[in-house]
Amino acid sequence: ELLLQAVLFLASALVVVPLSIRLGFGSVLGYLVAGMLIGPSALGFVTDVNAVLHIAELGIMLMMFIIGIEMDVRKLWNLRRSIFGHGGAQVLLCAVLLALAFIALGANWRVGGAAGFAL
Repeated sequence: ELLLQAVLFLASALVVVPLSIRLGFGSVLGYLVAGMLIGPSALGFVTDVNAVLHIAELGIMLMMFIIGIEMDVRKLWNLRRSIFGHGGAQVLLCAVLLALAFIALGANWRVGGAAGFAL
């Protein structure tokens, strides 16, 4: 059972990832789409999600390791202002919008602000 699922994972990745790269979306999105296609929500080849959870966690760790290896520290250092500026602005904007949504739903402004910044 586990070997069959591993072959299914690899086969779907071999089909979807090159297609994703050819379309210009990148390999990471291709792996995600391949997983969604064979999962229980789409084609249903994998129905027991708990059985493959450990393999999925291992795959995520390996993907993060590969991203870390390919990361150029000098480029990251040069982009620090942009990363923290845009990232901080995005967090602040999302927090304010969530706070306003909570307030619009009838929450107190303190509760809305706390919930918006907590989420």
